[in-house]
Amino acid sequence: MQKNNYSLVKRIINDSKYLVVFTGAGISVESGIPPFTGNGGLWTKYDPKFIELSYFYSHPLDSWKEIKKIFYDYMLNKSKPNLAHLTIGKWEKEGLVKAIITQNIDNLHQAGGGKNVIEFHGTTKTLICTKCNHIYYDNEITLKELPPKCTKCGGILKPNFVFYGEGINQETYHNAIQTINHADVILIIGTSGQVMPANQLPFSQKYSNPNTIIIEVNPTKSSFTDTITDYYFDTTAVNFFKKLELIK
Repeated sequence: MQKNNYSLVKRIINDSKYLVVFTGAGISVESGIPPFTGNGGLWTKYDPKFIELSYFYSHPLDSWKEIKKIFYDYMLNKSKPNLAHLTIGKWEKEGLVKAIITQNIDNLHQAGGGKNVIEFHGTTKTLICTKCNHIYYDNEITLKELPPKCTKCGGILKPNFVFYGEGINQETYHNAIQTINHADVILIIGTSGQVMPANQLPFSQKYSNPNTIIIEVNPTKSSFTDTITDYYFDTTAVNFFKKLELIK
């Protein structure tokens, strides 16, 4: 494994045939969105039981009060895509990035120009009826009355992201597997690699195709660093892209 070799990695990225970007909470920290775990993480301040699926169904009002406060009023109304999101979006437009697989639910990749974004854990931008499965965009729902209800059947709406105790959407899961199986280069940014089954995506591709090049950007080591990472950058996402863009 090599560390902080910006010139070489820029050449690898530019020469890639199918570059997939795989991101976690760390890429959005510099947009003002705290991670869920670790120092300053949300779960050091809040009890995450409010997004446990069983708790949501048994206490929908209490759950929605916390969801609205933390995800809709606090996190998402104040966040903007940072240089990392914007650069990845630009690279996709230029044809360099083929796909983005993100564990984040903040929609910042799309706001940064990303089009082919696989939201592995879902998104806050849509809500789903727990009774009839009708999908609503967030701008169709005011959240003035909680819990929000489906206008078609009266069922309670749930944010369309994965709660604790809830499985990954199977179509999304298979799409992510098919996408990462094409990668000759995977750029991993801002994830500890602890959350399953998302963390298995880079591992499975590297083990099935050892020629796949893994580039990792993370201020602290992850489960990938000493196992499958080929090039490691112990820095933030924004700093990585700033330095990379300076290399001609």
